[in-house]
Amino acid sequence: MFWTNLLKTTVQTGAAAAAGTAASAGVDSPWYRHLRKPELQPPAAVFPVVWTALYADLAITSAAVLTELQRQSAPGLHHRGARVRTIRRPGRTPSEAARHERGYRRALALNLALNAGWSWVFFTKHDTALATATAAALTASTADLARRAAQTRPLHGAALLPYVGWCGFATVLSARIHQLNA
Repeated sequence: MFWTNLLKTTVQTGAAAAAGTAASAGVDSPWYRHLRKPELQPPAAVFPVVWTALYADLAITSAAVLTELQRQSAPGLHHRGARVRTIRRPGRTPSEAARHERGYRRALALNLALNAGWSWVFFTKHDTALATATAAALTASTADLARRAAQTRPLHGAALLPYVGWCGFATVLSARIHQLNA
């Protein structure tokens, strides 16, 4: 179950990364080169390293969350002849776990759409105000994803905190770029 979920979440995060990368080709554009950028902006080489690590974290953590919720929604599920260990949240029924799984999947899809969307808004539309609003929505979405993950297991929520922090930083960076170039 975990490996199937990991394959799916890897494909999803990979698609968002590819869409964002395609839009980020504008980083070489005259428009971007002429933008005034704040001192807090990291060197260009930092972004692909950080985003690769964050996408891997998101795919792995989301696969773990979804696997746990699937196990909670199907108690007694067996895997390769062995009973699967299930940690049930107090008071969570199988139908509640299934509802939480659907909610997590929707939250993940929204998060990835916002993630890829920021690059398109910023690098393709050249709209720094909308990019800042998109980054803020992404940060809120990422915090919600971490909250949902923590409801399954606190460690899963903690695993997404670097992603929340980076999105918060991206929001500040977007806002500052907008302010410097408005």
